[in-house]
Amino acid sequence: MGAATLLLSVPLADSYASGRTEHLLLQRRADAVRFADLADRGRTAADRAELSTEIRRYAELYGASVTVVDTAGRTVARAGSGVPVAAARDVLWRSLTGRSTERLPTVHPWGPRRVVLAEPVGRDERVSGAVLMTVPTAAARRDVTVRWAVITCGALSAFAAAALVAAGITRWLMRPVRDLDRAVAGLASGSLEARAVSDTGPPELRSLRRHFNGMAEAVADSIGRQRAFVADASHQLRNPLATLVLQLENVEPHLAPGPGRKEHARALDEAERLAELLDGLLALARVESGTAERAEQDVSGAVRGRVAAWEPVFEASGLELAAVDVPVEVWAWGVPDAVGRVLDAALDNAVKFVPGGGRVTVAVTVAAAHGDEEREGEDEAESGGVVVVRVSDDGPGVPEAQLPLLTRRFTRAPEHQNAPGSGLGLAIADEIARLSGGRLTASGNVPHGLVVELRLPAGSVGAQPYTDR
Repeated sequence: MGAATLLLSVPLADSYASGRTEHLLLQRRADAVRFADLADRGRTAADRAELSTEIRRYAELYGASVTVVDTAGRTVARAGSGVPVAAARDVLWRSLTGRSTERLPTVHPWGPRRVVLAEPVGRDERVSGAVLMTVPTAAARRDVTVRWAVITCGALSAFAAAALVAAGITRWLMRPVRDLDRAVAGLASGSLEARAVSDTGPPELRSLRRHFNGMAEAVADSIGRQRAFVADASHQLRNPLATLVLQLENVEPHLAPGPGRKEHARALDEAERLAELLDGLLALARVESGTAERAEQDVSGAVRGRVAAWEPVFEASGLELAAVDVPVEVWAWGVPDAVGRVLDAALDNAVKFVPGGGRVTVAVTVAAAHGDEEREGEDEAESGGVVVVRVSDDGPGVPEAQLPLLTRRFTRAPEHQNAPGSGLGLAIADEIARLSGGRLTASGNVPHGLVVELRLPAGSVGAQPYTDR
């Protein structure tokens, strides 16, 4: 609408300029006709004197130039200074053939400053000369300028009004769309409580909001039921399983030496493995259903604390554990104790799969977030930097094709199927990282081994290095 108004104002302004030019032509042509009649009746010296007086007064009053010529182009009478007769030859020639000036150049604010018109003296075959007038256009140009200014102001006002109306309609239409977008993003990031709350917009979008909220409720209810089932089943199975393990341990002294003792030990191992699996499922269900808010936590302190706690375990396994170049104070955003819980899972894996004599290092670095790849999974408000906790070992490592499977639940390499554990450690760590607004990655080490990296949105970062070996 605004663009149409602006476009329509152009022909409107041009139409007014043409009309004002036509009005100027009619006014001055009437004067030229009167002078032509005086010249046609000028038979005596008194008539010619009257003609000279009239055109002189006219020239002084309007600032115009009037010239009366005969059929040979010789000047009969003249007043004012205007366009020479030679410069208006075409206009003069038309008038000497009995034709009046019917069209003037369109008057615009920038010009022309003068226009020339001519009127024949006499009619038809009795043409005896012509009246040539040079007329200033100052008044006409002023009128055109004023009218164009009014049209421009009106067009801009209409455009502004249309823009305001369009902006209001757009906000009215887009507010529920943006609200739905935020709700979808929240739902996709794992926030099952995200809902669309805007109740504005057209009926179709309001209906879409209601259906989306209904769908979100159904999804949240379904996922909640699944998590509750896993948690309840894991919890309910722990007691009978603990009783079974206790009974198997109590039966052991009463078994006679022989094959029965071997089968009994195998059954006890499987029962304990099942207990570990149930504990892992219960821990995963608790993590997935957790509603703890993210907060800043001391990454450096958590790393030093977990390394100190795991050192005796590593020494007993013949492994070396070291914290390398850990800054004095590094803070990151995450769910409570996210760094410690993820480190426990990564270090537990290292104890299980790194052969004796191996070395495991834990390092902390702070990097700037550059591009979408660095910020993947992070909150926009916390994407000013990334804290990277790196656990690397020099063990046999994992084939590259199997690296993406490390964070999947119950996934293990074929050669590690009989290793202790539930296969949920890194899956739980990955879920903790996701809930913290970060991510967990696994890659190969050089020349061999495995690297597990936890990336969290940076908080307050200290700059002094610290090394604990």
